[in-house]
Amino acid sequence: MPSRHISPQSFDKLLYELGDDPVIPDLHGIRKPASPKAPAKAPIQIQLPGLVDLKKIGVLAGLGIELACFGLYLFALFEQAPSDLSASNHHLQLEVSKLQKELVALREEILDVEDEIYESMDLLEVSIHSFNKNKSSKNSKPMDLAIPLESELRHWRYLGLSQIQDSQRAFFTMAKGW
Repeated sequence: MPSRHISPQSFDKLLYELGDDPVIPDLHGIRKPASPKAPAKAPIQIQLPGLVDLKKIGVLAGLGIELACFGLYLFALFEQAPSDLSASNHHLQLEVSKLQKELVALREEILDVEDEIYESMDLLEVSIHSFNKNKSSKNSKPMDLAIPLESELRHWRYLGLSQIQDSQRAFFTMAKGW
């Protein structure tokens, strides 16, 4: 016979279902405690044929009354709803009109800001063009009168400067080609 693998929990469950068996020891203490068995007494039942019909009628009458109360409650609730809806509808229309006014004011403000931005751009563009004109007019100035012997000085090349105590000396050389 092949061996079976039964978990301890399922084995304990089976023992619990089996009940009190004196052959199998209760190692885990999970069995039901033995209760003294007393002779079972049958309850006394008296059946009246009209009583069953009265119970059914009572249950049906109770359900009918509950349904009628629920219907009245719903009727009262829906009677109040139109007046509440008209009040809230009027309130919402006021809110919508306020929001429309704010929206118009914001649009006007945006248009004003946009106009100011375009004016600023125009001013910048004009100032840039005037800056370019001023720059070009400075470059087009006639050259100052030439210093006498300046052409002769242009042939010399500066080599450097030396300083010994309080005396300073500059070194020049004549450019090639002269």
